[in-house]
Amino acid sequence: MALRSASSLRADLALGGRITAMRLGGLALALRGDPVARLMHKPWRLDPYPTYAAVRGEGLARSRVGLSAVGTHALCEQVLRDRRFGVRLADGRPPFAPEDAETSLLEPVDLSLLGLDPPDHTRLRRLAQPTFAPRRLQQYRAVAEEVTAGLLDDAVARGRFDLVSDLAAPLPITVIARLLAIPSVDADRFARWGRALGTALDGVRSVSHAHELARTTAEARDLFTDLVDRRRAEPGDDVVSGLVGALDAGQMSLDELVSLAQLLLVAGFETTTNLIGNAVRAMHTTPGQWEALVADPSLAPGAVEETLRYDPPVQLTARIAHEDLDLAGVRFRRNWGVLVLIAAAGRDPEAHPDPDRFDLRREQTTPHLAFSGGAHYCLGAALARLEGEVALRMLAERLPRLRPAGRLVPKTATILRGPRTFPVAV
Repeated sequence: MALRSASSLRADLALGGRITAMRLGGLALALRGDPVARLMHKPWRLDPYPTYAAVRGEGLARSRVGLSAVGTHALCEQVLRDRRFGVRLADGRPPFAPEDAETSLLEPVDLSLLGLDPPDHTRLRRLAQPTFAPRRLQQYRAVAEEVTAGLLDDAVARGRFDLVSDLAAPLPITVIARLLAIPSVDADRFARWGRALGTALDGVRSVSHAHELARTTAEARDLFTDLVDRRRAEPGDDVVSGLVGALDAGQMSLDELVSLAQLLLVAGFETTTNLIGNAVRAMHTTPGQWEALVADPSLAPGAVEETLRYDPPVQLTARIAHEDLDLAGVRFRRNWGVLVLIAAAGRDPEAHPDPDRFDLRREQTTPHLAFSGGAHYCLGAALARLEGEVALRMLAERLPRLRPAGRLVPKTATILRGPRTFPVAV
């Protein structure tokens, strides 16, 4: 036991040293004006849009952190659609993971499709596709409306509530629980898992964060492994039952099934939560927008699309060159990485006139990139849109006097953007 404890202590000390060195090095670069480093550190990442504008002005911004960045709509779309880029290294190894380290500081959790290239990505995406078939989405709409109605009943009774913890978070987590057919789900525990796994997208912040991610991953794996056994014994019309069939047919492994379930939890939870929060914030900081939605709740789909352009839940993604190529006049070498600043593309005046103005009636002649593009276009885009539209429409119908009632506390993250707390009154 003593030897094991000493070994664990040494591992924690080594991990802590790596994290500290990476953070201090990044902060030093940020202070010297490195745009990519600034996106990863406060205070710049609390309002990243000035940094995004600077990257757009450069075309392709070079950085000493080992990644370049693109921020124009044209370049972002080009990289996302170019099959010469992937999310792994050219030989299939995951990026950002030193061979001598047990833990990748930037990608500490396996989130299935997000970290895979074809052919594995293609195979698993095809197996997950039925989850979001049109017939299922109609079922999810009924669930979303039922859940939203109950949450708003509670909110009206209180008069004041937190938009995030009382609506934006429990709505998608309940829909996901139904989607996975999890019996008697502990909503608080499930939400905690979603939040913890979501923080993994920004990498490991500390030794304690690494341990939290390890515990959460183990707990989630136990739950999903148990679900596999239950669905194998009593299959139903749910996502896990369908995936168990693929597992038993040899089309996927148990690890792949668990990772895919974790992805559904993280992607479906965090994106919709941030979408609702960002939409309500934007409408209440832009004169006349909330009033327009209240006067005509059928504008809710437009409010969703404008939020996805103006302040998307997922701000950026990364791609790795699989061969030498030219990008924005720069010779890119094999295995060089580039950050695709999705949120910067949404504010590109070449693609979206008057881009810094939120307008839920905007006619978007150029599609936004909030759900990525190319082979990795978000599989759950239709479900996220549906949940956002239901929440905003029913908020406008049921709570027309909704207004901020305290200080909004933002998440301090780079990839995911949204409020952590958002006090409101009715």
